[in-house]
Amino acid sequence: MTVTTRVIPCLDVADGKVVKGVNFENLREMGDPVELAARYFEQGADEITFLDVTATVDERATTYEVVRRTAEQVFIPLTVGGGIRSAEDVARLQGVGADKIGVNSAAIARPELLSEIADRFGSQVLVLSLDVKRSASTASGFVVTTHGGRTETTLDALAWAREAIERGAGELLVNSIDADGTREGFDLELVRLMRELSSVPVIASGGAGAVEHFAPAVHAGADALLAASVFHTGAMTVGEVKDALRSEGVLVR
Repeated sequence: MTVTTRVIPCLDVADGKVVKGVNFENLREMGDPVELAARYFEQGADEITFLDVTATVDERATTYEVVRRTAEQVFIPLTVGGGIRSAEDVARLQGVGADKIGVNSAAIARPELLSEIADRFGSQVLVLSLDVKRSASTASGFVVTTHGGRTETTLDALAWAREAIERGAGELLVNSIDADGTREGFDLELVRLMRELSSVPVIASGGAGAVEHFAPAVHAGADALLAASVFHTGAMTVGEVKDALRSEGVLVR
């Protein structure tokens, strides 16, 4: 997979502001997305991910404006997810500066969307966003959820990831709902299982709380590491994470 491990701050955006909670609940405001993105760019972030966590029709105009303003001053790849339901949505987001597009609920509802995006824009643009919970209801022990982890589907997370890759997904953004916001570390078992099945890069998300948490996720198979609240609160910087990775023999930019 990728030779160099990427460190990716994630901005969960609602009403034009960055928010963060625990297990996707009790969201609190964390700051201005454009200002935070610029700060992380200066710290050495490899990419920025925006996730519109409400994604209502009224929110879309806000998200386009946030992406446009960010792209004007942050010169690293931007991934945007939330409320993307068609190839036309992708085209419009690319028009304001998005480099990659994350899809989740809309692809679960209509898997053909993945092929439509990949065929038109290329697999390198398409990121499958997986909000995954542990569950005894599936063969793998992991189930895909929607609506910020509140609604369980019947989809086995590993089977869905495999199907999405076959349909053209160029990356897997694997977010552990169980670990999200807990700051107790990434779900390493989930990362390992995704790595074993995936022919595309795996982005580990959910649970980062200390610089020591990042290298184990790489050793478990992650090609990139995504975190949110630990960066927003100033608990650590992107540079500190990269220093910790280097000390563990992980290659970073």
